[in-house]
Amino acid sequence: MGRWLLLPLWGQLAGCRGIQSALAPSGTAAREIAALWWSMAVGAFIIYVIVLGIAFYAVRIRPERHGSPAGYGLILGGGVALPLVVLSTLLTYSFSLGPTLRQPVASGALQIEVIGKQWWWEIRYLPPGQKQPIVSANEVHIPIGEPVEILLKSADVIHSFWVPPLAGKIDMVPGRTNRLVLQADQPGTYRGQCAEYCGGPHALMAFYVIAETPKNFALWLEQEAQPVKDRGSPLLMRGQRLFINSGCGTCHTVRGTPAGGRFGPDLTHVGRRYSLAAGILPNNIGTLAGWVAGNQILKPGNKMPSFNTFEGEALRTLAAYLESLQ
Repeated sequence: MGRWLLLPLWGQLAGCRGIQSALAPSGTAAREIAALWWSMAVGAFIIYVIVLGIAFYAVRIRPERHGSPAGYGLILGGGVALPLVVLSTLLTYSFSLGPTLRQPVASGALQIEVIGKQWWWEIRYLPPGQKQPIVSANEVHIPIGEPVEILLKSADVIHSFWVPPLAGKIDMVPGRTNRLVLQADQPGTYRGQCAEYCGGPHALMAFYVIAETPKNFALWLEQEAQPVKDRGSPLLMRGQRLFINSGCGTCHTVRGTPAGGRFGPDLTHVGRRYSLAAGILPNNIGTLAGWVAGNQILKPGNKMPSFNTFEGEALRTLAAYLESLQ
């Protein structure tokens, strides 16, 4: 009920909007969490104003009542009983949201496995009836209007998966699988991030959730499952040979080529991703070249070395190949 009472409030505040704002909810769980936040903010404000009013009354208006039974009654009623009632009500309301936020998804729903790594995200789509996962990195695609079960894991240290406009924050603990349900109500691009310090360039470990219509999502997922096609252009063929011969395939996979590394992100369809380097760069041929040559400048401490030995033409050729992986 709280979210219906407070819905007009957050709808009026333009400053609360944004692709990473918990106060601009675009999903079922996020709306409940935003309503809880507003309820607690309003409750805290009410308590603050009343307690200040009592203090002002006692000090400025009726100071002669200090130590009198009437004064004690005012303190106990306004300073103890009222906060206790308001805070107990808010606590009960917050506890009541737990079952709502943990509702199970229907059997046969899409599952997406997200594995936190230093400092990027491995994404594995597990469509019903399909044995092999569809592997991607650093962005999550979901269909709108459908609950999607996110299985959260960590490959090294504790990370935390948080998409403020869609759901609450869930920790990713090594050796354990946590569960989160995402549901977006409308198409859009929502920014998330690791919300638990995980060392090194933790602040540069973001990701995007792309919510699209079920039809567009099904088409995207079908294309994502395909290996790359043969490079018809001589330039792109040179870029592929450069990618393989330079050792990039030792860490990265490009399905349909000899590159089968698992240490770094899967690059099979990197050219059509929304961003690069775990959400910190726009994706285009210039940023691809810049990342290959100077990633330790752009994201100091990440586990990929800067390949600053490529000459200009070779770097452009490699970047053109990566951009073509769509």
